[in-house]
Amino acid sequence: MTREAPRQDIDESELAVSTPKEWAAGIPGVLVSLGRGMEQMGAGRTVKTLRLLNQRKGFDCPGCAWPEGQGHRSVAEFCENGAKAVAEEATRRRVDETFFAEHSVAELSERTDYWLGSQGRLTHPMVLRPGATHYEPISWAESFELIAAELGELDSPDQAVFYTSGRTSNEAAFLYQLFVRSFGTNNLPDCSNMCHESSGSALNQTLGIGKGTVSLDDVHHADLLLVVGQNPGTNHPRMLSALEKAKGNGAKIVAVNPLPEAGLLRFKNPQKVRGVLGRGTDLTDEFCQIRLGGDLALFQALGHLLLAAEEEAPGTVLDGDFIREHSHGFAEYAAHVHALDWAQVEEATGLARSQIETVARMLIASKRTIVCWAMGITQHRHSVATIREMVNVLLLRGMIGRPGAGVCPVRGHSNVQGDRTMGIWEKPPEAFLDALEREFELPMPREHGFDTVAALQAMRGRTADDRGLVFFALGGNFVSASPDTEVTEAALRSCALTVQVSTKLNRSHVVHGRTALILPTLGRTERDVQHTGEQFVTVEDSMSAVHASRGRLEPASETLHSEVSIVARLARAVLGAEHPIPWEDFERDYDAIRDRIARVVPGCEDYNTRVRAPDGFVLPNPPRDSRSFPTATGRANFTANRLEVLRVPEGRLLLQTLRSHDQYNTTIYGLDDRYRGVKNARRVVFVNPADCERLGVVDGQLVDVISEWPVGTRVEERRAAGFRIVAYPTARGCAAAYYPEANPLVPLDSVAEESNTPTSKSIVVRLEPAG
Repeated sequence: MTREAPRQDIDESELAVSTPKEWAAGIPGVLVSLGRGMEQMGAGRTVKTLRLLNQRKGFDCPGCAWPEGQGHRSVAEFCENGAKAVAEEATRRRVDETFFAEHSVAELSERTDYWLGSQGRLTHPMVLRPGATHYEPISWAESFELIAAELGELDSPDQAVFYTSGRTSNEAAFLYQLFVRSFGTNNLPDCSNMCHESSGSALNQTLGIGKGTVSLDDVHHADLLLVVGQNPGTNHPRMLSALEKAKGNGAKIVAVNPLPEAGLLRFKNPQKVRGVLGRGTDLTDEFCQIRLGGDLALFQALGHLLLAAEEEAPGTVLDGDFIREHSHGFAEYAAHVHALDWAQVEEATGLARSQIETVARMLIASKRTIVCWAMGITQHRHSVATIREMVNVLLLRGMIGRPGAGVCPVRGHSNVQGDRTMGIWEKPPEAFLDALEREFELPMPREHGFDTVAALQAMRGRTADDRGLVFFALGGNFVSASPDTEVTEAALRSCALTVQVSTKLNRSHVVHGRTALILPTLGRTERDVQHTGEQFVTVEDSMSAVHASRGRLEPASETLHSEVSIVARLARAVLGAEHPIPWEDFERDYDAIRDRIARVVPGCEDYNTRVRAPDGFVLPNPPRDSRSFPTATGRANFTANRLEVLRVPEGRLLLQTLRSHDQYNTTIYGLDDRYRGVKNARRVVFVNPADCERLGVVDGQLVDVISEWPVGTRVEERRAAGFRIVAYPTARGCAAAYYPEANPLVPLDSVAEESNTPTSKSIVVRLEPAG
């Protein structure tokens, strides 16, 4: 028997703080995984789902995008957070018509994200009509008619915004972008805009492809791995097994992060005896506790030291053949970093020059180097420049297109990379649009659309009485994922219609337009049966491997539609039954979608055959495969980037938002940040003990956090009230708080140069005693 869903919200006064852990996983991770499954699914359902998770004939984890291994896979090919994600999706709890009749939208809007997500699976389409206090049932047919009517009232297709979550399958994503472009707009913002857009921008400029260049086997056989701005123990736990294997093969690991994270200190692999009974594996050989935003200076300094070492011993440090044959811009880059100001480097990084020199020696000794990173790198104003500097260091040593070496941006959402491959992008390449036009014999819009920030800016200042504006979200929790919460919520409320395709209740359902729809959809774990029989979908992981995912559980409700079905039926309702694209055929048989993907998407030829192979197939990657670079110069590009030092006024801190161990993106599974020693609360702010003393605050004190954002000659402020200080060994001058609770502090207009990603990792704040 499963326990009832929580009916009370978080009591922040119950905060308990203990000493941070120095290791990750082990028996506690196993017990938590099983406990969450038993609590939400029961014993039988837990066994049935977890044994199929990430297996060849099972379903892809709805959590992160870390790849599965080729060949043999373990019986438990999942991590603690993957088990939590499955438990949330396969839960026996239900949010049905009765639930919405009992709870007004006003009541639900006062609940936390944790409480909303804990209520269970959505079961029936619901509508909130203008002026109504409660959602009420609506048929699927009427839902599509309502959306079609609202879209038909727009003055232009560009008054509609079509958002996508990275958990959407390749088939649904391809169909979705095809519908949106057939409707007439490129307004296709997605979660990439808020996470790895900076990676794509930098890698396209330097290497010609916005993806990583390594495989899982490369990670296993690297000599040196730099894990930068990333906490794999919480965000990508299966990566720890890969790092452990690399260590067993002799690799060195450098961790670069403002906080010491348990998962990069020591890993106790629960699938090995020594992980259960022994000490486990020490992972990090060198921990660089960097100041927030200092990574740009660090990699410039490493490049400077590599060039200096080459000058002292010509021909022994740099890969001269690679630089001559495959690169462009080396001389300009070398001249730029030669003039490096070490005082600025030490100010920006907070690191001693001696430690940076140690890392440089490790780079020189390594014949196979990989740099991995995540959102600790991508969410600063100078993020794109920082990633270009990482590439510079690898290019100096010829570490692209070499086994065991390359760039490794580690994606979050399980199919965020696949969605982009399938065309979910507000700035589609001309060649992709040309391919769509050839295949479907329809004109495609050419003007670039809105990304997430641009969409919010377009909606800001409007009202729901203005003509038009429709917001449609295929998955995700847009309100809690976006910056500047007050502005985001006002933007959604300005819409004539908001539509959320979801599996569970979330904040975006209670922050709504004049009319709002909730369309419940199948989860990754559930059987998808259409007219031609049982269907499967495909996904792409962080390392460009495409494979099948087959749900095996009975759907949470017989009224649920798949995302493919929802998009196909929406397209027929909006575009008309006579539209030349065969939407009904696509809904009946997903092979028909994959046949079109094969003819439109580069690298997807013979898609239906290749994806049915046991491990699927790997998309082509010219830098990795042949050391060819589809850039403007036809070569890998060195770049000269201005060194930027984030200077914080006296009495202020530099804040980053981050996840608790008990959450994945905006989904909050529980209230235990086990590795950091925080329990039963989320409104906490981590501050270095020395900074507490300097600022006159104490551990456990209740404070308001106020962000400061310069606009011309004035300073805008945003306040997040009621946070408990947790004295924590983060880098001096830096602080951290969980999102989405800290999202109100991130100004909408504070974005990364070139990528337009919100700067959630570099927010100037001050602390004031709570009033």
